[in-house]
Amino acid sequence: MATKAPEKITKPKDRDFLNHLETYLSKRDGVDKLLKISRYATKIILASSLIPETRSIIPRLKSFESSVGVSRKAFRLGKFVQDINALRSSRWDSNHELVLLIIAYGGEGLYYFVEQFIWLTKSGLIDAKHSKWLQKISAWAELVGYVGSVSIKIRDLRKLNDEESCVASTIEISLSRGLACDGEDEKMKMIKEKKTLKVLSILQDLADGLMTIADIRDGKGVLSAPNVISSAGLFSAIVSTHKNWISC
Repeated sequence: MATKAPEKITKPKDRDFLNHLETYLSKRDGVDKLLKISRYATKIILASSLIPETRSIIPRLKSFESSVGVSRKAFRLGKFVQDINALRSSRWDSNHELVLLIIAYGGEGLYYFVEQFIWLTKSGLIDAKHSKWLQKISAWAELVGYVGSVSIKIRDLRKLNDEESCVASTIEISLSRGLACDGEDEKMKMIKEKKTLKVLSILQDLADGLMTIADIRDGKGVLSAPNVISSAGLFSAIVSTHKNWISC
């Protein structure tokens, strides 16, 4: 029986930019993160001395920043469902991992759920007197979610480090024996890319967590300074945009 010739692995063609952009903008997260970039870039301009306070554009920039903030909340309608489904489809090896998953997805899910009502208060449908305590619940739930999320990602990063060490050992043994290791080199490249994205994701959660703490503390403290919070928000938005662009 004749053996089948090995299939040639071809590198897929790069996707057309405009088609990629269309796919990106069709997702709620894609538009939401672009709005986030717009909002925090505006906040940085307002917090700096780039524009004199006497200029008439200042009130318009403040109005734009506020409107974008309310618009972003509309993109969170029903988003808590994705956390429920993510928790349902999760796999865990121990009770400790299960607890982390519940903290991460439970906290984020509660945050998105409460954000719907905050949007309704901002829109004028619900009495604004409920806004303050809703925002407190939302902020604490978000912070709890970030604690769980960072813990899970640190665990995943350790697993990637172990996997990287294993692949590195395999490559070293193959080279010492004069064997080809193209497959392992490609695997190592993929692991490094995953590690980079995981580290960026952890930094993003820490930046978002910093903004959440500022909300809980009502803007008090050195780390709650407008420049610091605006920079953290812009960094988080750029990282999110990069991840979403790659994923779609």
